[in-house]
Amino acid sequence: MRRTAIWTIIGFAAPTLAAADPGDNWQEGYGHMMWGGGYGMFGGLMMILFWGIIIALIVFAVKWFNDSQGGGTRGKRDALDILRERFASGEIDEEEFERRCKVLEK
Repeated sequence: MRRTAIWTIIGFAAPTLAAADPGDNWQEGYGHMMWGGGYGMFGGLMMILFWGIIIALIVFAVKWFNDSQGGGTRGKRDALDILRERFASGEIDEEEFERRCKVLEK
């Protein structure tokens, strides 16, 4: 009984293994894994999805790391910084600058 089961398994597996043999050149056999063999088009789409997720995770990790290093205030300008820039560019005079600084420091 056991010997019959083994020969049955070999009988079913042998044609499958022989059909999967690509020969000397992979182009003569079952073709490229992404389009011709493997899982066909579904395999190619899954590969693109997999790498897209990996790249997205790397981008989000880098952004999160940069934000956490800056204390969460990187890139944000303070009102006093804007006031200093306006004074430096000549938009407001010294009296206006000092008056607004006093208001902001309250």
